[in-house]
Amino acid sequence: MKVDILAFGAHPDDVELSCGGTLHKAVQEGKVVAVIDLTRGELGTRGSAKIREEEANSASKILGIHSRENLEFSDGFIFNTKENQLEIIKKIRQYQPEIVFCNAIEDRHTDHAKSSALVRDACFLSGLMKIETQDTAGIAQKAWRPKAVYSYIQWKNITPDFVVDISSSIDAKMAAVAAYKSQFFDPKNKAPETPISSKNFMESVRYRAADLGRLVHTAYAEGFTSDRLLAVESIFDLK
Repeated sequence: MKVDILAFGAHPDDVELSCGGTLHKAVQEGKVVAVIDLTRGELGTRGSAKIREEEANSASKILGIHSRENLEFSDGFIFNTKENQLEIIKKIRQYQPEIVFCNAIEDRHTDHAKSSALVRDACFLSGLMKIETQDTAGIAQKAWRPKAVYSYIQWKNITPDFVVDISSSIDAKMAAVAAYKSQFFDPKNKAPETPISSKNFMESVRYRAADLGRLVHTAYAEGFTSDRLLAVESIFDLK
């Protein structure tokens, strides 16, 4: 399956929290979107890997994701190794995305920045013909490099290089986040509290999107950073 956007997350729920609105909006516009979670989130204080898999499936249905996979890397111990790069290269060549989303370039959770560097490096290496990979059927894959790789924003308030208007998709984004009932605010959940299980955190997901929207004169937006210079065909393309 060739996709328009391939979104990577270190853990199930990363993409929903950070670019869920953008993914939902793209699907509504007729784009094909896939998600790859690098780990099962097995070290999470609340829930379990099995529960988070079920929650990820529910969230994917809400957002309209066409395909979702999990590479089952070790939660908490993601490293930018040759072996991990090759696994991601195989997926990039399988899906042939035009655009790739990845974790924040800097963040509270150590997996996030490491995952961002890992995916960005793999996107470059995937375009090198002399790196040979095979698909699951043993057939040689062709080199493929996405046109763009963008990092979404997570816990830290990193200044974005651009934002996407998600006003039409904010409700779907919040519903997808809420699908992770084991992780986020639920007064009935008696599991230990975490920095993301508070009511304030859940509300912050919406008000961060509202604040970014305010800055660009729309209701809600999501922000991204880019390693490369951004260009527009016409100055009037900028809003």
